[in-house]
Amino acid sequence: MPRRQGYALPIALAAGTAVLAAVAAYGTSLVVNDRSQPYGGSETHAAARNPAAPAAAAGTWVATWTGAPVSAEPNAGRGYPGSTVRNIVHTSVGGDAARITLSNLFGTAPLVIDQVGVNTRRVTFGGSPNVTIAAGRQVVSDPVVVPVAPDSDLEVTLRTPYATGAVTQHPNTHQTSYLADTRGTWSTTRWRYLTAVDVRNKTSPGAIVVIGDSLTAGTGSTTDADARWTDVLADRLRHTYGIANQGIAGNRLLIDSPRTMQGVANLGGLSATRRFERDVLSVSGAKTVIIALGINDVQQYPQETDPQHITAGLRALTERAHARGLRVVGATLTPFQGYPSWSPESNAVRQAVNAEIRSGRIFDAYVDFDRAVRDPYAPNRVLPEYDSGDHLHFNDAGYQALGHAIDLSTVDGTPKSDSF
Repeated sequence: MPRRQGYALPIALAAGTAVLAAVAAYGTSLVVNDRSQPYGGSETHAAARNPAAPAAAAGTWVATWTGAPVSAEPNAGRGYPGSTVRNIVHTSVGGDAARITLSNLFGTAPLVIDQVGVNTRRVTFGGSPNVTIAAGRQVVSDPVVVPVAPDSDLEVTLRTPYATGAVTQHPNTHQTSYLADTRGTWSTTRWRYLTAVDVRNKTSPGAIVVIGDSLTAGTGSTTDADARWTDVLADRLRHTYGIANQGIAGNRLLIDSPRTMQGVANLGGLSATRRFERDVLSVSGAKTVIIALGINDVQQYPQETDPQHITAGLRALTERAHARGLRVVGATLTPFQGYPSWSPESNAVRQAVNAEIRSGRIFDAYVDFDRAVRDPYAPNRVLPEYDSGDHLHFNDAGYQALGHAIDLSTVDGTPKSDSF
């Protein structure tokens, strides 16, 4: 049953937290417009799987959850020696087995992990219960036979026994996770080290991969309510598809995020152009890509003043996806008048990008997010009942509107070929 009324994992623990740290790893619509003429048309990441690679006769691997690695975590230069990281993630599609991807992408030293669990099942790597991940690399676990329910919370725990250097993180998750050591247990809204959960499924058509910014990550939505527009899409598809949400708050299409904190750079992640191979083309079971990017190029400093640069970047991503046989759906850029960076000039860039998207010359199909959330009496502003309060991001109702704006027939995973 879809769960959009919030979720809170109790933080009060009856057992001693020292025991928890040692054992937790084991216990725990608007019409979308289609093109009349579809576009025509590899190395994968070292630890990636070919899309829809068969797991065996029993089924196919498909991503049920993803959390793109964003940056090194500020103020965590030594890592969390002796601590247990309890990542709570929300599934889209279910399966009868799982495997996970752990990343040390932003690490500065080898990452040693000596206990890993998915719910109550121990996870191994090449048959071993512990694994060492070199700085800048990632690793995929062995399959573990564990039932994974669709539309449910899954706990992936891991322990780092030693100081590990910089922690690869995804902040601003809108989901409560936990960090436990001998002193206690603390709630957090970061995912640490974990970047993907795949499931083995006999009937799923595959995964829909969404690459986007804070509007895809769900900024402004209710924590633990699973109210992102991608969650709404998963519900509407009745959890038959995997939904891989690769949204990063602050992410840009053309350049790496300039955001920094306590000396840590790229808090909005690498540009979509740079991360597309890792975060889209290498996702298990990928069939369709939804690209919802460009608004930060328009409104963040340094602002992109030439809409053709943005549309060319979107077109280049489409070409790369088509080269892998993937269908591409794009989203128009939503209004933001009232946000501090808005100006008539930046709004003109946004409108020019939207005009090109609507022309059908970039994507196989598009969803008109702009039309879904704009105020019809002030079309450069977000409809007040959808506004989170900052005039850029949405509340739960706004994300519901985005999720319902998608014509499901356009994300059916039908591959396209290029004909530029």
